[in-house]
Amino acid sequence: MSTLERWRLVLGRYAEQQLSPQGLNGQSGRRDRALDHLYGREYKGRGLRGDGELAGGSLEASQPDLVTWLGEVRELFPRETAEIIEKHALDRYGLTELVTDPQTLERLEPNQQLLRTLLTLRGHLHGEVLHLAKRIIRQVVEELRRKLEAEVRQALSGRLNRNRHSPMTMAQNFDAAGTLRANLKHYDRERQRLVVENLKFFERNSRRLPWHIILCVDQSGSMVDSVIHSAVMAGIFAALPAFRVKLVLFDTSVVDLSEHADDPVEVLMQAQLGGGTDIGKAVRYCSQLVEVPHRTVLVLVTDFCEGAMPGELVRAIRQLAEARVRMLGLASLDGNAHPVYDRQMAERLAACGMEIAALTPQRLAQWLVKVIS
Repeated sequence: MSTLERWRLVLGRYAEQQLSPQGLNGQSGRRDRALDHLYGREYKGRGLRGDGELAGGSLEASQPDLVTWLGEVRELFPRETAEIIEKHALDRYGLTELVTDPQTLERLEPNQQLLRTLLTLRGHLHGEVLHLAKRIIRQVVEELRRKLEAEVRQALSGRLNRNRHSPMTMAQNFDAAGTLRANLKHYDRERQRLVVENLKFFERNSRRLPWHIILCVDQSGSMVDSVIHSAVMAGIFAALPAFRVKLVLFDTSVVDLSEHADDPVEVLMQAQLGGGTDIGKAVRYCSQLVEVPHRTVLVLVTDFCEGAMPGELVRAIRQLAEARVRMLGLASLDGNAHPVYDRQMAERLAACGMEIAALTPQRLAQWLVKVIS
């Protein structure tokens, strides 16, 4: 495709006379029609026809149905471009038919963007579409879980036990000081050289400490990605015998989903995304779940935009800190992993004893290692 044709596709039909007076043919023409089917809605939304006139009757070619259009997009554009077009169709132009029509939904690429959309529109999904949506959600969740689980398990269950040695000869477990002590008797005075006959390696710690993890997750409208990742992380933690996991979702209400902590799909299907935020109410509820304070970690996942009286939240955090509960406030991350949160509120909670951070799921696991070691 020439550079001129690319600019013609970017600028749309209004650039036709200047850039392609003969029109676009072949695949370029098909690409143009596929893009115009979606982005031409910009003009129709302003009461204009595609030619700039006020809307009225026309003899334009019939528009393709969504299944046909989606097939064209998938065939004509690279995968990354097709996913962006689908995202615009859902988010910018509200083509909810993409996820409420079984045939169309079947053609969509399972990814986290589609997962977010399905969760947001969950109340509109019924019958065959709901069954298909659950299958897609599970597929995307399992892919996320596979990416995170190996690293999380290694970080959490592979802590070094520096009191015992192991016959396993892994370089990262090498105990230099222990090896030196064990081989001093083999020192060769004539050559002034230490002869190493017995290498020492730290043993991986398999002992499981009874740590309690309470995940308290904000499910207000801006927190969709955080809810998804928290549900997956709860499932990973729940599968580790060293931990007892509680999972609480909140907006202005509090929902305890601890019995489903090992099933991220069930958690996501029960999440009620949207609404206001009462963080203090959620933290007070979580304080009732604390059984062994000095063996409990409270992870609060939120943007810290408190909708209720902030004094209640501050008091609840201070009381938990005084009880020796370890607390981590996880700031929400946007699609580019940049933190988005109320820094002033976060600073007030940090002053009460809560550690504040913006961590990816992998970094959260590393943080937990430091706490439980």
